[in-house]
Amino acid sequence: MPATRTLPAPEAVDLIGLTRELAEKELAPRVAEAEAEERFPREVFRTLGRAGLLSLPYPEEYGGGGQPYEVYLQVLEEIAAVWASVAVGVSVHALSCFGLAAFGTQEQKDEWLPGMLSGDLLGAYCLSEAHAGSDPAAMRTRAVRDGDHYVLNGAKAWTTHGGHADFYTVMARTADEGSRAISCFLVPADTPGVVADPPEHKMGLTGSATATVRLEDVRVPAHRRIGEEGEGLKIAFAGLDCGRLGIAAVATGLAQGALDHALRYSRERETFGRPIIEHQGLAFVLADMAAAVQASRATTLAAARLKDQGLPFHCEASIAKLVATDNAMKVTTDAVQVLGGSGYTRDFPVERYMREAKVMQIFEGTNQIQRLIIGRALKEADRGSLRVRDETR
Repeated sequence: MPATRTLPAPEAVDLIGLTRELAEKELAPRVAEAEAEERFPREVFRTLGRAGLLSLPYPEEYGGGGQPYEVYLQVLEEIAAVWASVAVGVSVHALSCFGLAAFGTQEQKDEWLPGMLSGDLLGAYCLSEAHAGSDPAAMRTRAVRDGDHYVLNGAKAWTTHGGHADFYTVMARTADEGSRAISCFLVPADTPGVVADPPEHKMGLTGSATATVRLEDVRVPAHRRIGEEGEGLKIAFAGLDCGRLGIAAVATGLAQGALDHALRYSRERETFGRPIIEHQGLAFVLADMAAAVQASRATTLAAARLKDQGLPFHCEASIAKLVATDNAMKVTTDAVQVLGGSGYTRDFPVERYMREAKVMQIFEGTNQIQRLIIGRALKEADRGSLRVRDETR
C-alpha cells in the first residue's frame, strides 16, 4: 500500500515514481541476501547515484538535484520502505556533504562539491568517538597545524560507510578547550594514515557498514578545513538538524514497510474461516499502526517545510526524529505480533524491521537527547515568538 503523497511540483511526482521503480527492481531483489550476509551493497549506491538520488537536496549548479527537503525526505522514505540500510546510507551521504555546501568557500564548493554530488563518490561523517557520543565537545581527536597542513590523530567511532567511503567529513580538536575548540575537515579516504577497523557486528542494519575510522598522522592541507578554525561544532550541530530529518524519514519509511507486510499477511492468513484482518482485535492493532505511520510522516514533513521556507526548525527536527523513531519501534514490534510465530522467524522480513528500528532511537542523537533539546526549546520560547512562527507559515 504505497503512501499517498502531496508533492509541490509535477517533477516531484515523477521523482517519486522513479524511486519506487528503482526500489522495486534494484533494491528489493537484493535486500534479504545482503542483510543476511552482512554485505555492504556499494553497487546499489552507484545505481542510486547515476539516477541522481544521492544529491537531491543540493543546488543544481554543483550537480545536485535542487529539490526541497519536503521532496528529498519523501524519496528517502520510499527507499527505506524497501531497504533501510540503503536509506540510512543516502541520508549519511547527504550529511557528509552538508558542511562544504553550507560553510565552504566559493572556491572549495566549485572544486569539490560537484565530485561529491556526482553519484560516483560516497561520503561518511566522523563526529562521534567511543567516549564522546552525546557530548561531541568531549572529543579527543586532534588536528595540529603544521605549516600549510594540519596533522590529524584520533579515532572516530560508529562511522557509517567506514572503510567504504570515498571521503570523510571529520570533526577534530584544534584547541584545548572552549566553545571554539573544534574544527571541520574534508579528508579524502585515500589520504595516508586513514584506516578503518573491521565493521561492527550489529543487531540490525547489517547491510550498512559501521566501523571505527582511525586517523594516524594524517596530513590534511589547510585549504581542506571547512569554515573557520573553531567552527566545527557549529557546523556539526547545523548538519545534525538536517540529519535528524533524514532519520525521521527513514524511520517513517521503515514503519510503512512493516505496515505493508502486516496488511498483506492479515488479508491472506485465515482463522476461524475468515481473514484475520476481519477480527476486531487485529484490525485495531493495524489501525494504530497506520495512525502512527501517518503521524510520523506529517510531523517530519512539517519540519521539512519550515526548513524549506528558511524558518528555524531545530526543535521541530528533534520532535520529528523522536516521534518517527519511537513510532517505528512500536509499528515494527506490532508487525511481528500480527504475523505471530511467523513474524518471529527470518522467513518474513518483519523481524528484521524490528531490529532495524531500534538503532533509529539511538543514532543522530538518542531520543533522550531529543527530549532535552525539545525541553530547552520550550523553556526558551515565549508566546510571542511562537505566534510569529505561526503567522509566517
